[in-house]
This record gives sequence, structure tokens and C-alpha cells, in this order.
Amino acid sequence: MARSFFSRLEGNSRGCLAFEPFFLIPYSMFATYATLYMYQLGISETNIGWITTISLVFQVFSSFISGYLTDRMGRKKALLYFDIFSWSVATLVWAVSQNFWFFLVAAIINGFQRVPATSFYCLLVEDTKPQDRTYIFTLLQIIGVIGGLFAPLGGLLVYEYGLVPGMRIMYVIAFVLMTFQFIGRHLTTRETEMGYRKMKETRELGLKQSLVDYSGAIHDILQSKGLLLIFSVYILFNFQTTLKTTYLSLYLADYLHIDDGIISLVPAISSLIMLLTLWLLTPRIPEGAVYRSMMAGFALSVVSNIMLVFGPVHSLLWIGISTILAAVGMMISSPYLETAVANAIDDEKRAKIFSMLSVLILLFTSPAGIIGGWAYTLDPRIPIWLITGAFVGSYLLILMYRQSVKRIRAV
Repeated sequence: MARSFFSRLEGNSRGCLAFEPFFLIPYSMFATYATLYMYQLGISETNIGWITTISLVFQVFSSFISGYLTDRMGRKKALLYFDIFSWSVATLVWAVSQNFWFFLVAAIINGFQRVPATSFYCLLVEDTKPQDRTYIFTLLQIIGVIGGLFAPLGGLLVYEYGLVPGMRIMYVIAFVLMTFQFIGRHLTTRETEMGYRKMKETRELGLKQSLVDYSGAIHDILQSKGLLLIFSVYILFNFQTTLKTTYLSLYLADYLHIDDGIISLVPAISSLIMLLTLWLLTPRIPEGAVYRSMMAGFALSVVSNIMLVFGPVHSLLWIGISTILAAVGMMISSPYLETAVANAIDDEKRAKIFSMLSVLILLFTSPAGIIGGWAYTLDPRIPIWLITGAFVGSYLLILMYRQSVKRIRAV
């Protein structure tokens, strides 16, 4: 089965995706408990929000320079060097963290993750045909789903050693596996033709002129209604992801009083449901129904979050149903959204436009951490309502984007 999946991949997409589990498996193990880890070490809800927001501020900076660095250094070198810095080094700092200042340093280092994010995106799609990108992003989603199945291993470590020692072990495991991934991927991929061209152009332009040229990408985005609409959906999607990643585990443990060990089952259940959705439902979605699929996914996510707010406390069945709906909604919306964004960007301007898109995303999502922390202290349900509102907005924007595409095709 794995061979049939990867046999369709060509060029760098094969090398990129083959090593991706070595990142996603350890990430899924520690991500579930990252907020609780800080909480157990005495970090308040508000300070957790500040740490998240400061990390996002540095991500804004790294996003702005990511396009330039990706073009200047080449996709491969920028990906290798900044992945090791922003993830390998950060996991070591998290592993030995003792107080707020450790987490702050780790957040700043991890804030440079946007450079390899842009590099990875370019390396993954530049040598692929537009019609193959849905398959690639779906396969990337599958790998993420399979990685989520390993989240209970984190729960076993927490059960066996306690939350803080268990998390320290997880971060050390993450350092080893992630570093292996970065090196292995570097050795099995090649620089893209666009990468070589941009390296030459960037050297000829110089730093100042290149940054001016990249800042002009904002104008390109603002001039296109289609880009504005699909990018707005992408921004809202990332906004809710930031809130959900930061506060869902805390909400389940602190407000719904779910046991720490059981919380690790949530991503595992999500992963199983996503795989079933991929097997039973996704192949039945026709190519012409991708926008309806995204809208249906957003609608299911709305229902899922409303259930978390109004559901009975301690009810594992209620939380399980909510998790299932969220997983199905994610699987029938996320790969198509990623593909829509990728196909909306011209290859010639990909690094530039994507880096500016990342800046826009972060400008809108940077306040998410502190807003969520402040809102959580008022009422733990408010962050869940904010996530719900983001999905409602995404639904309406996709509806507008779909109508805009129909009008363009009719001309």
C-alpha cells in the first residue's frame, strides 16, 4: 500500500514525503501535552498566551525574510539549516525548560520555523503538475494522520513517568528523529530549476532591492480578488488552528475534567477517523465538488465545536462524537484548501507570494495566543466560540470564492 502511494510521486515530492513521518510522529506525541507541560511547570494561562504570541511575532519576521532566504540560499539549504535551528535546537531547549524564560527562548528560536516552511512548500510543489497537487497534499495529510496514531505513546510516557518527565523524554526523542529527517530529506532531494534561477536573480539584485521586490508582493495579492478570498480562508484556518492547538487540551483537562492519559487518545481517534474518511469518502468526492467539500468540512467543524461548548461535562461519548465530526471535517476540507492556495500562486512568484501570505497569516494570528489566554480566564468556552466563528467565516468566504471562480470561467 505504501509503495502504491509513493509510486505516483515524482521528483522532490517523493523525498519530501518519505521522511515526513520522522517529524510528524514525535510532534504529535508532544504537541498534545505542550500547553499542559508549561502549566505544570508553573506558567500561567496568560503567560502561555504571551509565549504563543511572542513566537508568532518572530514568525512574522521570519515569514517576511523567508522568501528572500529561500531564493538566496536555495530551497534545500534554507530548509536544512533553518529546520535544524528552529526545531532541533528548540526541542532541546524545551526538554530542559524550568520556567517562563526557557519557554520564551524556545519560542523565539522556534519562531524561525517559517523559513523552512516556505522552503519546504517550494521544494514540494515546484516540480509537480498542478493536477497532481491534490494527491500530494492528501498524502501529506495522510502522513500527518498516521503520525497522530502515535500520540498515545506520549500518553504512555506521561502515565509511566508523570507529565513533566514524560514530556522531557518526548522532546529528546523529537530532537533525534527530527534531525534524522532533516538530513535524510536533504540527501534525497535536489534543488529545483526555479530555485537555481531565483538564486541567480537574488544575487544579482542584492538584499535591499530583493526585499523591496518581496514587499511588493502585497500589492499583487491586493489586486486579485480571488487571491484575497482564498487567502482569507487560509488565514482564518490558521487562526483557529493556533487557538485549538494551544487551548483544546487545556479545555478538555481543566474545564471538562478529562484525565490527562485519555486526552492523548483524542488525536489517535482523529487519525483513525481521517483514515476511514480517506478510504470511504474522499474517493467519492468528484473533482467538480471540491468547494462543496470544503464548505461541508467547515460546517462539520462548526457542529463539532458547538458540541464541546454545550456537551455535558465528563461525557467521553459526547467528546468522542465531537472528535469524529472534527476529523471528518478536516479531512474533506484541508487538502483541497491547500491545493486551492497552491494553484492560485504562480510558480515564478511562489516564494515571494507565499512568504507574504505567511506574513499576513501571522499578522492576524499573532494575537490569537494572548486573546485566547485572556478569553480563557474570563470563560474557558470563549476560545472554542472563537474557533467556531473562524469556521463560519471560512464557509462564507469559500461560498464567495466559488461564485467568483464561476464568473471568471463564464467570461
